[in-house]
Amino acid sequence: MYEGAETVRELLKVAKESIPPTHWEKTPVVLKATAGLRLLPEEKSQALLSEVKEIFEESPFLVPDESVSIMNGTYEGILAWITINFLTARLHNTNRGPVGTLDLGGASTQITFLPQSQNTVLEAPENYLSSFEMFNRTYRLYTHSYLGFGLKVARLAVLGALDRHEKGHIYSSSCLPKGTRATWMFGGSTYRYGGDEKGVTGFQTCYSEVAKVVRGNLHQPEEIASSTFYAFSYYYDRAVDTGLIDNERGGVIEVKDFERKAKEVCNNLTNYKRASPFLCMDLSYITALLKEGFGFHEDSIIRLSKKVNNVEASWALGATFHLLQSLKSQH
Repeated sequence: MYEGAETVRELLKVAKESIPPTHWEKTPVVLKATAGLRLLPEEKSQALLSEVKEIFEESPFLVPDESVSIMNGTYEGILAWITINFLTARLHNTNRGPVGTLDLGGASTQITFLPQSQNTVLEAPENYLSSFEMFNRTYRLYTHSYLGFGLKVARLAVLGALDRHEKGHIYSSSCLPKGTRATWMFGGSTYRYGGDEKGVTGFQTCYSEVAKVVRGNLHQPEEIASSTFYAFSYYYDRAVDTGLIDNERGGVIEVKDFERKAKEVCNNLTNYKRASPFLCMDLSYITALLKEGFGFHEDSIIRLSKKVNNVEASWALGATFHLLQSLKSQH
């Protein structure tokens, strides 16, 4: 039995405690897996999904068609955009237009916004523009999910472990504290890593390593540098870890604030070794992703939120709206 499937069983117990029994058979249960499962071998991912489907079928809740599936990366970005703009009352606001969203997971990263410039529409790569209907309106969004550019996969890329996984090999980087020797599990594999004993540490050398991962690999719409974006997931977590924002309230920062913290951590690695040996690498990668990858300016403003109006800022609420809309259209 997969641990993930067992976790779903526990969540269903919570649902049964929260929802009156008279409503169980009318309450749909759905699981949407994201990039982490997309990276697993298909045999493993499908086995896990099958177990979750069985648990759903055993429950007293309504199980719609395709209730358990791996979500397309594009929809992940769109649904997060719907969530944020609904919660901030910007979807139908003529005075304050919709905001963009940035999501950084372990395996992928998403960017979604409503283009205001015709150049963005004309210059967008194929499949970066997507029409989506919600609340009786159709939105033509710029949205793309970059699989392989999430924070944890980026670590493997920086370490040189993405293309070759040699058992027993110690992967090193100038982003890691000297003297570090540890193991790290990701995607079902165990990696040994450590600091570069003979090399130079510090922000400049680390940044040059992580910038190679993103430079030239992401599309850069010109208008985003001056647009308002909400960011969450690992953007939020690393900002909290370094005191840039409050854990509960979030905050508003500029891109250069991530760079400032990256320099502070990377140039004093021994002081931050206990917090996380990857902190320097993560902050440098976020800085490079925003600047070198997406093309934000140093003074571009990013709003970091975990919750808006006490609702989690993620794709989940948007997915709920989409589900209810599809169920309504079937009846």
